[in-house]
Amino acid sequence: MGNYLMKIVLFVAVAIFLLFFSIRFLEKKSLYFPVRKIESVPRDTGLDYEEVFVTTKDGIEISAWFIPSESSRATILFSHGNGGNISHRLEKMKILNDLDLDIFIFDYRGYGMSKGNPSEEGLYLDAEAVYDYLVNEKKIPARKIVGYGESLGGAVIIDLASKRELGGIIIEGSFTSIRDMAKKYFPFIPAFVYRTSFDSFEKIKNIKSPKLHFHSISDEIVPFELGKKLFDNALEPKEFVELQGGHNDAFIISQDVFITGIDLFLHNL
Repeated sequence: MGNYLMKIVLFVAVAIFLLFFSIRFLEKKSLYFPVRKIESVPRDTGLDYEEVFVTTKDGIEISAWFIPSESSRATILFSHGNGGNISHRLEKMKILNDLDLDIFIFDYRGYGMSKGNPSEEGLYLDAEAVYDYLVNEKKIPARKIVGYGESLGGAVIIDLASKRELGGIIIEGSFTSIRDMAKKYFPFIPAFVYRTSFDSFEKIKNIKSPKLHFHSISDEIVPFELGKKLFDNALEPKEFVELQGGHNDAFIISQDVFITGIDLFLHNL
C-alpha cells in the first residue's frame, strides 16, 4: 500500500513539474511573434530614412530606422507590438510623419534584423539603448522625445518612462499586466506560474510625463477594460481617446480621431 501511494505521489509530482515547464515554454511562444523578413522600407511609402544599428548594454545589436520630418515638432520613439517587425508599421509611420514628427522605430531583439532572442528584460534594455542613442548620439533633448507604445510596446514604453525622462508618452491598445491578460485567455492557470509580468499598472502610477491613451471599444485582443484600468491608474496630466475598429486597424478605422488626438496632445506639451 505504501509503495502504491508513493507511486501516486511521484506521478502527481512529475505531472505538475511537466505542466509547470510546459506553461513556461508556451508562455514565451504565446507572447512573441517575431518576423525576420523586412517586407518593405520607408522609401517605398515616400519617406526618407536612415538605417541605424544600436548595441545594448548586454551586447545585442538592435536594428532601427530614423525617419526625419520637414519641420520636427518632436521625435517619436516607437515601440511596436509583439508581432511582425518595423516594416509592418509603415502606414502608421506615414501618418505620424505627416504630423511633422521625426520617428525612431526599432525592432526588439529577435525581430527583423535585430540579433538575439526576445525576453521581457531584453525588450526593456533595447528601449533604453535606443533612447540613449537619441539623446547621446542624435543630441535630441529628452523633453522633445515622445515615447509611443503599441500593444506590448506600451509596456516597454511605460517601463522606459519609469527610468528615463520623456516629453510625453502615447499608449495604444495596451494592457495592465501579462497576468491580467492571462486571466482572460487562460483563467484556469494560477497567476504565480507566469515568469513574465510587463506590469504597467504599477509602473504608470509613478510616471509624471503627460500621457495620451488610445484604445478601441471593440478591441478583440486586449480588452478595452484593461486599457481603461491602466489609464485610470496613471497620474495627470492624461487623456483617453476611444477608437473604433480592431486591435490592429483602429488607427485606420478611426483615423480622423487618431490624428486629432495626437495633434492636440503634441500642441499641449
